[in-house]
Amino acid sequence: MSQNSLRLGVNIDHVATVRNARGGAYPDPIRAAKLAEEAGADGITAHLREDRRHITDADIDGLMEALSVPLNFEMAATDEMQKIALRHKPHAVCIVPEKREERTTEGGLEVAREENRLAHFIAPLRDAGCRVSIFIAADQKQIEAAHRIGAEVIELHTGAYCDHHTEGNFAARDKELAALQDMATFAHSLGLEVHAGHGLTYETVAPVAAFPEVMELNIGHFLIGEAIFRGLTPAVQEMRRLMDEAR
Repeated sequence: MSQNSLRLGVNIDHVATVRNARGGAYPDPIRAAKLAEEAGADGITAHLREDRRHITDADIDGLMEALSVPLNFEMAATDEMQKIALRHKPHAVCIVPEKREERTTEGGLEVAREENRLAHFIAPLRDAGCRVSIFIAADQKQIEAAHRIGAEVIELHTGAYCDHHTEGNFAARDKELAALQDMATFAHSLGLEVHAGHGLTYETVAPVAAFPEVMELNIGHFLIGEAIFRGLTPAVQEMRRLMDEAR
């Protein structure tokens, strides 16, 4: 893959959400991950939440065994999650904020206020060979803090941009998109690798995919939803096509 190629990470959390609605074994997120891989995903993302509301520990075990593409392990900055990550040593660990009552990850991680704790938290992960990514808003202060604590990657939270688009608030959407572009450029200037994700759809992906500094997009909920209508393989292939076209 060339240096300028844009990677697609497919988040399979919500296959597990559907499975857990009935408490059985179907649909299997590991099967979904393999399908996504075959359809052109460059990596698989899975968020092991503290309450195990979708992905389970057994899913992480299965993904580590089954995948030939990298696993991006999303997790909160807790001792329990750190132990799990150190046991598995996935390719990448993305630190995300997590509140039990939220339906999805609502914002970026507050790095600046917790700089010392997070620096100590990620050091063993880096020592174990995991690429550490921090999921943050397009905010210069947070990006500077992520850089100082030793993260190698930031993932810009695209949720606000996507929400403004869905609501038809195009002035706010364009302002947020400009902030994302500026902060992608800034982070890249510090030597951080830049990823982006959250809420991206076929309608909203192209402007973000066009940022030359962005090396990876992580997309999940939309693709799993779209898979209901067109199947997972065509859903992933279409996202891959739009990303490549934008590049």
